Amino acid sequence: MKIIHFSDTHLGFSDLDITNDAGINQREADFYKAFSDVIDAIIKTKPDYAIHTGDLFHRASPSNRAITAALTQFKRLEEADIPLIIIAGNHSTPRTSSSSPILEAFRSLDNVHAVFGQQYEKVVFDDVVFHGLPHINDERIIEGELDKIEANIDPTKRNIMMMHCSVGAQYLMHEFGEWVYPREREDIFEKMDYVALGHWHGFGAVGKHPNVYYAGSTERTSSADKREEKGYVLVELENDLKISHHTIPLRKSLSFSIDAEQFEEAVASLDLSAVKDALVEVKLYNLTASSSIDITNQALEAIFADALHVKVKREFKVVEGEQIEGNIESISLEAYFISHIKESVTDEAEQERLALKAKELFALYEEVDDDTQ
Repeated sequence: MKIIHFSDTHLGFSDLDITNDAGINQREADFYKAFSDVIDAIIKTKPDYAIHTGDLFHRASPSNRAITAALTQFKRLEEADIPLIIIAGNHSTPRTSSSSPILEAFRSLDNVHAVFGQQYEKVVFDDVVFHGLPHINDERIIEGELDKIEANIDPTKRNIMMMHCSVGAQYLMHEFGEWVYPREREDIFEKMDYVALGHWHGFGAVGKHPNVYYAGSTERTSSADKREEKGYVLVELENDLKISHHTIPLRKSLSFSIDAEQFEEAVASLDLSAVKDALVEVKLYNLTASSSIDITNQALEAIFADALHVKVKREFKVVEGEQIEGNIESISLEAYFISHIKESVTDEAEQERLALKAKELFALYEEVDDDTQ
């Protein structure tokens, strides 16, 4: 038996104010492409079943475009006669019981078996039982739902457990509604042929359990996520369990560090060969008040002009003996910055130049803020 396990596709996710030629947010389009790539792989591999362990959509009320993207790909699986079992994750679960779960709409498809409603449900085939436990907002009922799983294990068939939660404290993502699987109930895992998990965005086994895996997400939802191993898991159940992770191509996410004290030399030594269309993060360190003003974000963006987006992080050099009177929270950012200039720049003419430039910059930002209110 072959099963493809994927998860956390977050259809409809978008960030960055960048659109493609079709007028769609470019990052949103990246997520649709990743989803399509996994469906391509499923159809090519022709597994017996495909399973998705939650967060199909990024929001509980996804856009029409996100819903259409999901339907289009699910119909491809229908045409290939590959059953799909999918459970709801925290992003796809309404926060109130009065809202209708979006996954209910997919029950109109013959080959899609959706589990939602914040309760256990089993999906039974001739050779396997899928024990689906979708996201649950009320942790008080989890023990009872786990009891139902144990009561429905079928020793004559394969048993696959599907959940969207944190198993082990190290997998906490600190998101709304996140719940942690009770450690004292991990003995259930030993009674399963495979435990498929969603929620954590990195692929990997859990603890010492040889049959418990997170598939990881199919795209990055954060600039902090530099993992390249996005894709899906091929689960092969014969005499022994065989797990293999398969990656899909993603937009590159690159990080660069530039020493502001040796800015020209540091820039000249950069390898920009892979920057085209990449998401770039630049850490500018050893900054002083003077160099921070003179090295603008626009100048850095020009260096990485071929990138899709450039995010700049500034790290100031600590000046020995530097002290700013008063509580930082009680003074304005402009006053704090000018005070920093006076502490770190000894030349009075340079102090005046930088202070004037800082005032101009803050005045500009205030005008922008006023326009957007």
